[in-house]
Amino acid sequence: MSSLLLSRLSRLCLRKPPALGVRHLVGARFLSETPLCHIYGAEHCGENWLEGDIGRLMITDFSGPSCWTRVLEKTVPMYIMAETGTMGASHGWVLSSKYGPYLSDDLNPGVPESDFSGFSLPDFETLPHCQTQLVTNVAMSSSSPEDEDCILAVKFVGPQLSLCRPAEKDKKWVNIRIEDPGFFNSRVMYSKRDEMFAMPAYGGTHIGYWDLGENLEKPKVCRNHFDTPQLLQSEWEELDLCCTIEELVESRSTQEMFMIKRFRKRNNKKGGRMEEHKMWVFKQGLNPEQWCYTNDIGDLCIFLSKSEPFCLNASSHQKCQNSIYFIDKSERGIFTLGDKCKTSNFSNFTAPYFIPPQSYLNANRSNGSISP
Repeated sequence: MSSLLLSRLSRLCLRKPPALGVRHLVGARFLSETPLCHIYGAEHCGENWLEGDIGRLMITDFSGPSCWTRVLEKTVPMYIMAETGTMGASHGWVLSSKYGPYLSDDLNPGVPESDFSGFSLPDFETLPHCQTQLVTNVAMSSSSPEDEDCILAVKFVGPQLSLCRPAEKDKKWVNIRIEDPGFFNSRVMYSKRDEMFAMPAYGGTHIGYWDLGENLEKPKVCRNHFDTPQLLQSEWEELDLCCTIEELVESRSTQEMFMIKRFRKRNNKKGGRMEEHKMWVFKQGLNPEQWCYTNDIGDLCIFLSKSEPFCLNASSHQKCQNSIYFIDKSERGIFTLGDKCKTSNFSNFTAPYFIPPQSYLNANRSNGSISP
């Protein structure tokens, strides 16, 4: 424990002046060079007595019409690249727990080591009949925990949801026990439009909204009605063989909310690996309980990973419009909604996180007002 504390203090105290491309505004860091990318891994380059093995951060850059993998000068502890090295990520901030809960910008390629930042968080408090070892995902109410009103949400597998303000001097967890088992494996997201954390229940049958001011213990629940696509009986039978995952994602530039229903299927010809089979997109109507199936989201593209999902204007970032980019621990690809076609490749992605571009991060600070 003491070695990690020394490591964190050393990295914070030995900062150099900010590198070119870093702007400071209202006491916070705005890093102009963060590209749209996903974490590929780290190339081992040595070790030090503070962090043990270290490696140069490797990213796959998605900032142009094509993507390429490159090795950065920035070094990171190799342990965070292990499959169990991180618990989740949001907006380029990663939560790890090797020596206690710790939120850092280690994996944000736009943050040089000279401007490293991290937050030691209180130990997790396990509620009765809950566990705090396995996490479904994390989400934040702002793109930076340096904002005083930013709230970090950690959704554990099972009934527990825990909230904390990382920038508070006297940090503490607010722990919520969710009674509805439909949420036990759900992924949490933050809706800037509604100013609430939200989770879809299993099957997407209903959504729980946690109003930070009123409904912490008892969420607002909306029962959903779906306009599903027309399929042949054989197609429904094929989908019945799939595992399903529901995720919510908000387009902050258009103020639209989407629910993604992912169908994953085991490929027994490839060692039984799980693969993306189909993706359906439902758009929330004027009535928040009504969701309409769509294969056209216009000039938008969605990014799904183990990090908090996000949505961008495709033409502004030279990406394929009306598409979903996805990555998990073994598969990376793109699903085009118009022709229902998937293109993917398989590898071992130990930290499968998409990092939003800096324009998105800047716009989604607590006081941000710019659309990405």
